Amino acid sequence: MGTSLTPEFWARFTLLLFAAMGLTFALTALFDELALRRINRRAHRPPTAPRPTPSRTGTTDRRTSVSC
Repeated sequence: MGTSLTPEFWARFTLLLFAAMGLTFALTALFDELALRRINRRAHRPPTAPRPTPSRTGTTDRRTSVSC
């Protein structure tokens, strides 16, 4: 037993399809803009000097040796 698709169905289907496409387009544009702003903000930051890594050569080791 098949059902026929009425013109009302097709009108509602078309409306919902275009609404979903419009929402998808708008959200994609919004997220692209946010991603580009984030990338540009990082690119325009002045470079920071690298922090010196702590070296162990200048420290005195006060631990006792455990070698046998």
